[in-house]
Amino acid sequence: MNKQEITSLLEKEKLVAIIRQKNQQEVQPIVRALVEGGVKALEITSNTPGFLEEIRNARTLYPNVLVGAGTVTNKTLAQQAIEAGAQFLVTPNVEVSMIPLAHSHGVPVIMGALTPSEVCMAHEHGADIIKLFPAGIFGLDYFKAIKGPLNTLKFFVVGGISTDNIKEWMMAGADGFGIGSELTKMGDPGNPNEITQKAKSFIEQIEACQ
Repeated sequence: MNKQEITSLLEKEKLVAIIRQKNQQEVQPIVRALVEGGVKALEITSNTPGFLEEIRNARTLYPNVLVGAGTVTNKTLAQQAIEAGAQFLVTPNVEVSMIPLAHSHGVPVIMGALTPSEVCMAHEHGADIIKLFPAGIFGLDYFKAIKGPLNTLKFFVVGGISTDNIKEWMMAGADGFGIGSELTKMGDPGNPNEITQKAKSFIEQIEACQ
């Protein structure tokens, strides 16, 4: 897939599952549980041990799922992630130098930004989607204030999104969501089925609002 096709699929699916783990061996059971729950796009963060290897593993095991790299804060990490096969990059920060690098490999960038200036800077330098982060702390009113004058941009909101409030965010104009521990944390470490059920619940909520 080319950059535009990947971006379009991310916008269509609206849900990116964020996998951030302390132990590498936990990653693939979580990936499998997410895929079984219907998740079509996921990111493995750079502060997860062995994240490059796990990106390669996920790409091999699940060719029909978009696998990205998360917490990509600089060009070095971006290059490593792309070489490992990441199909999209997600940042928590505005680091515009990685955008040309990613685009030269056909990889879209979901760039983290918070203030209007950061959002506009990311967009002007070619970010494909804006990741409003941390969304939950600043809340719906803040998002609406940002979205008002910048309504032509695509916003994925990240931080504090749950099945209890995802409908409100969609109604406020969110184009998509990055969801981490609320989706990927197991109450029972030996029972990834819990993640599968949570994934189905999130997807049902999203579909019901479309």
